[in-house]
Amino acid sequence: MDKLHIYNTLSREKEEFKPIKEGFVGIYVCGPTVYGDPHLGHAKSYVSFDVVIRYLRYLGYNVRYVQNITDVGHLTDDADQGEDKLEKQAAIEKLEPMEIAEKYTYNYFRDMDALGVQRPDISPRATGHIIEQIEMVKKLLENGHAYETDGNVYFDVSSDEDYGKLSGRDVEDQESGARIETASDKRSPEDFALWKKADDGHIMKWPSPWGKGYPGWHVECSAMSTKYLGEHFDIHGGGMDNQFPHHECEIAQSEGAFNKPFSNYWMHNNMVTLEGQKMGKSLGNAISLHEFFSGDHDLLTRSWDPQIIRFFLLQSHYRSTTDFSEDALSGAENGLRSLQEMVKTIDNTEGGSTEAYDLESLKTSLETKLNDDFNTAQAIAVLFEELKIIRKQINSGDTPENISDIKEFLRDFVEGVLGLWPQEDDSLADNDKTEQLIELLIDIRKNARHEKNFELSDTIRDRLEELDIKLMDSPEGTDYKIVK
Repeated sequence: MDKLHIYNTLSREKEEFKPIKEGFVGIYVCGPTVYGDPHLGHAKSYVSFDVVIRYLRYLGYNVRYVQNITDVGHLTDDADQGEDKLEKQAAIEKLEPMEIAEKYTYNYFRDMDALGVQRPDISPRATGHIIEQIEMVKKLLENGHAYETDGNVYFDVSSDEDYGKLSGRDVEDQESGARIETASDKRSPEDFALWKKADDGHIMKWPSPWGKGYPGWHVECSAMSTKYLGEHFDIHGGGMDNQFPHHECEIAQSEGAFNKPFSNYWMHNNMVTLEGQKMGKSLGNAISLHEFFSGDHDLLTRSWDPQIIRFFLLQSHYRSTTDFSEDALSGAENGLRSLQEMVKTIDNTEGGSTEAYDLESLKTSLETKLNDDFNTAQAIAVLFEELKIIRKQINSGDTPENISDIKEFLRDFVEGVLGLWPQEDDSLADNDKTEQLIELLIDIRKNARHEKNFELSDTIRDRLEELDIKLMDSPEGTDYKIVK
């Protein structure tokens, strides 16, 4: 697959990616609602889209990446009723809503930084774009797509014949009354709030043409994405749970306001599950990323390095469900260590004395996997197999003459695209002396086996295993892995 193809939720098929403006990609991804610490589900989404952004830049595109911060308007029932999530948390913690927003925005970026997630080019806040949201609501009223009733403004779903095209739901199946009590001032249950009237006890409110109030959750993303990317842009992404109603409402609002297509490609990552059940704050089974990093949670037996979390998530396709267990994390830890040790061996090798390695073939193979809807799992599998071949050549004294080109490419791909480069102080990768000592013992054991001194050979194997270092013999030689 020589050209990038993306699975478009809107068309329900893979499509060749063709940017609106040659050489430039505008992408918007729904960011966090900052009323609590980010968890593994957030990591799945933002690590996945981090690789999307990195790979687009690797391909040479100039990318503008916008990801919002929802600090107002997201109600507790995810529709048009209930409390604002930030106000509710503020009451629990006895803080101002903006203190809650500042606290958890800081924690969000702290944990994303730890995961190696590159920061968006623009991180607009909903509270900083109230004017833009009010202007969009006014446009929708002018265009006949909305109506006001007693200080509330609702989008009239019946005015949009394409409503439901993203989720594939029929309007009659979308009645909000199926899940919550429908607001009595709506014309129809499926209509959704653009602006909500604030009662006297509501803290976060702003003046508007319809009285003091606050925006609905959905309108912020339409207002901010079009402000920074234009009324028609390339890619909109987010979690699968946002597909309906949030993204469906975004499309209706944006296309109703501007009378043109909103986003060409819609990408949705799947969820993280625990024993088959979705992990999430509302379900009470979410483990925060900070708890993963510290090990301070009843469901965890130890702390986990952020790079292990990142590697664990990239081992599954972004549209696949990722089922969490500590056994799976342990497997990811071993895989990451093995990958990084091979990378370090290659990166520390100088000179070259033998036939060049077919680097173009490796690049083509890896790009083919990522061009197929960003398939990181298959790309990592290819990388493992090829790095084993290169390391074997180096260990046998046959260093490829183009070793410097190989090292440069690994920097571009392993670090630049996957974000998995070994860290200098990385606890995952053993220091050079330890690695050299293990290799020395493997060589001594090899000589002992050659001389039929099997007692010494077995003693070396057994003593290393006591130190959680497992030797693996094969016709190609002996490899090792560290198990915990």
